[in-house]
Amino acid sequence: MNILIVLTSHDRLGDTGKPTGFWLEELAAPYYRFKDAGARLTLASPKGGQPPLDPKSNEPDSQTDDTRRFEADAEATAALASTVELGSVDPADYDAVFYPGGHGPLWDLAEDADSLRVIQETHRAGKPLALVCHAPGVLRHAVDADGQPLVKGKRVTGFTNTEEDGVGLTEVVPFLVEDVLKAGGGDYSKGPDWAPYVVREGLLVTGQNPASSAPAADALLDLLPARNG
Repeated sequence: MNILIVLTSHDRLGDTGKPTGFWLEELAAPYYRFKDAGARLTLASPKGGQPPLDPKSNEPDSQTDDTRRFEADAEATAALASTVELGSVDPADYDAVFYPGGHGPLWDLAEDADSLRVIQETHRAGKPLALVCHAPGVLRHAVDADGQPLVKGKRVTGFTNTEEDGVGLTEVVPFLVEDVLKAGGGDYSKGPDWAPYVVREGLLVTGQNPASSAPAADALLDLLPARNG
């Protein structure tokens, strides 16, 4: 069972001068769900190498048992430091794909041709795809085999407009995830802000926020016919 995890390479929060990147819990929780299920993991990013971490995601209030486990795990941190370039990835080599969020993906992965290729080829091959928090926003340009928006008519979720307002970045981000999913014809729904909420539509899994990352990973595993091998 081979799973691809796609991370951002973008490290600037718009014009604020502040750093951003991926959200640690959204990598760490799925990483261990997959590892503990026996999966072989490949981490990839547009630029390869060490992806930028949103420093806010490693502050004490944001840390979890999974993030602490990850930070203390030499194998995990080594894998993170040496992500493969997304352009070199062949989706055919993987049984499923997972996208952690953080604000970074809104700038690079949402517009990245290789990310689009991975998403569309995975979907068309009938393989599971999961995206959490801001990552569902990277579906904004993805289309199905008929050229229709990939999210059209599908039940989806992602970081809510009120959650974005809650972190004070509504005017900073290039687009709002909730708005983009709705604009693509997605049947968008949400749970309470900051609480776990996951939607499964066929082989597409979306999670609303950081707290949704572990249950989204579990939902992805449930879609894989074999958890071993």
